[in-house]
Amino acid sequence: MEFLRLLNSPHKFATKGFLVVWQENDGSQARLGVTVSKKVGCAVVRNRIKRYTRETFRQMRLFLPCVDLNVVARRESAMMDFGAVRRELEKAFRHIGISPCSSALRSS
Repeated sequence: MEFLRLLNSPHKFATKGFLVVWQENDGSQARLGVTVSKKVGCAVVRNRIKRYTRETFRQMRLFLPCVDLNVVARRESAMMDFGAVRRELEKAFRHIGISPCSSALRSS
């Protein structure tokens, strides 16, 4: 239900293979939603894209501000390996911004 708020969010960033929509949340950390339609590929392909997306988010979660993210996979993402997915999502996550607390995490 809370991710339905993202439908009208003005914050969007498109990369090769993905559309990332986000909105600030009231929580203490970033949260992720992943949308991969049947147009992208068969179940094996869709699940692989979701795994790659969740792993990239897991590795970068502490560097993101408190936002709700929805990553929408496009057809181009079906042909990507993990490295390509990671590069494209990192571009989007950098565009969203870096959490003020993340600099303290990196320096410790």
